[in-house]
Amino acid sequence: MEKAVRNLWVEARELMRQGDLGGVERLDSPPSPLRFLREYVSANRPFIVSGAATRHWPAISHSLWSNDDYLCNALRNCTVSVHLTPNGRADALAPLPLPSGGEGESITKDGTQKRGGLCFASACVRSMEFPEALQLIKATGRALGPSTASVVAYAQQQDNCLPGEYAAVAGDVEAHIPWASEALGCLPEAVNLWIGNDRSQTSFHKDHYENLYVVITGEKHFLLLPPTEVHRLYICPYLAARYTLSSALLDTGTGGLRFDLEVEEPERQVPWCSVDPYPPSPEDLAVQMSSFPLYFDGPRPFECTVKAGEILYLV
Repeated sequence: MEKAVRNLWVEARELMRQGDLGGVERLDSPPSPLRFLREYVSANRPFIVSGAATRHWPAISHSLWSNDDYLCNALRNCTVSVHLTPNGRADALAPLPLPSGGEGESITKDGTQKRGGLCFASACVRSMEFPEALQLIKATGRALGPSTASVVAYAQQQDNCLPGEYAAVAGDVEAHIPWASEALGCLPEAVNLWIGNDRSQTSFHKDHYENLYVVITGEKHFLLLPPTEVHRLYICPYLAARYTLSSALLDTGTGGLRFDLEVEEPERQVPWCSVDPYPPSPEDLAVQMSSFPLYFDGPRPFECTVKAGEILYLV
């Protein structure tokens, strides 16, 4: 069985024309709809388009979204959703707090993580006016704030939030990517906006969409696996939990805040990736390598950094 699995990895990557080099193809200009569908969508093959594809967007051509004063003025009356965590890892696995006065429980026979194991931790979500949100995001990054700040803020809401919460600036970018919409025969189901800092992280996960990820300012680093290697993620069910702030006051100085992690009631399970590709210590790395050999002993993930103006296609 192990040999068959490894052959699958090799053959799928050969069909993608990716091999084991770990890189992602870069294009100087957008592909035609036919080429996009034939060479990339049908092969589940990621690629990056240079900034030439978005240089006509006002958010980029006029550097509008690099200008805090512009954003705060345009969104001054807008309330946005801000996700708060103690470490920048929203929607990620975290240690489950032990029940008060008792020992943690072990993993059940069906593989479900119980108390004393890990849980799927969602962020504490607060609504606030955009200027306050932007100030908090900047204050909790390493550039302006202490790396030990007790909160990391990340503005997001995966519910088509660009034409919703951020409608006042939605016209600064295209509502869809024309060559992709023509190839796929539909407009995007959702257009979302994320605003984070250098402490914001997205945990390993899978979804069922054709994604086009555009970076407007800054850059974002990606690790990607082909859909044929989803088994290497070791997706298991975890108890759903959510961070709550123990302090009712949110100080942009970030001092004195403390998070509690609480299991949702009624309890529910969330299937999530068990692998941490960047363990924090050599000891954690050894545990990960022993627990998840298909990931650490397999071919390298595709790795890329998407810079301002660039578009990444991923599945």
